[in-house]
Amino acid sequence: MNALKRYGVARIISKRGYCSRSEAERLVRAGSVTLEGRRVADPETPAAQDSHISVNGKEVTAQAFRYFILNKPRGIITTASDEKGRRTVMDLIRPLNLPHIAPVGRLDAASEGLLLLTNDTAFADRVLTPETHRGKEYHVQINCIPVPEDLKKCEAGFIVPARIYGKPPEFMRMHSVEILRANDKTAWLKIILEEGKNREIRRMLKALGYEVQRLIRVRIGNISLGDLKPGEIREIPKP
Repeated sequence: MNALKRYGVARIISKRGYCSRSEAERLVRAGSVTLEGRRVADPETPAAQDSHISVNGKEVTAQAFRYFILNKPRGIITTASDEKGRRTVMDLIRPLNLPHIAPVGRLDAASEGLLLLTNDTAFADRVLTPETHRGKEYHVQINCIPVPEDLKKCEAGFIVPARIYGKPPEFMRMHSVEILRANDKTAWLKIILEEGKNREIRRMLKALGYEVQRLIRVRIGNISLGDLKPGEIREIPKP
């Protein structure tokens, strides 16, 4: 963030690693935030990067950036809270008394594997933008042996039907896909994406007539899942 440019006060609070952007907005609207000693009620109230900001009388200073990897189990939601009462990744880390950290991107409930969490929002933005070319590797089990021509189609890319009725179809492409291992009934694929779209792997394979049985993310850029067990979290150096 440019030190001279002004941003909404809620955004500054979030960028300092105090809490999520939505929680910061809630705190501002609740009257819990002061900016340069004066209470503010609008989350978009302009503030500088070095402004004095307090929440409930306690000054909000920039937190040390920390980085974690989590092996997300199947059935866990990648969100701070869920209106249906399902378990979330935050439920897994809450007992560990960690600083405020948030997931970098998402894995859908049925997917497993590597999830990054951090309070470094600039780093999170760099991971998520396709321009950084941080390849994401997935190991995917499907219900049969794939036809080689279909794997070539995935690498060339094709138009995939919309997931939601009324939305336009999308062009999707896998950076690479190969068979890891196979038996008489199923196969495991190694798939690398450079630009992930919503449920991209599942939608592409479904469009070709394949059923995904398991989907595990094992790598993001140079960060690997390694021997981390489902539900475990580990702090790592800045990637």
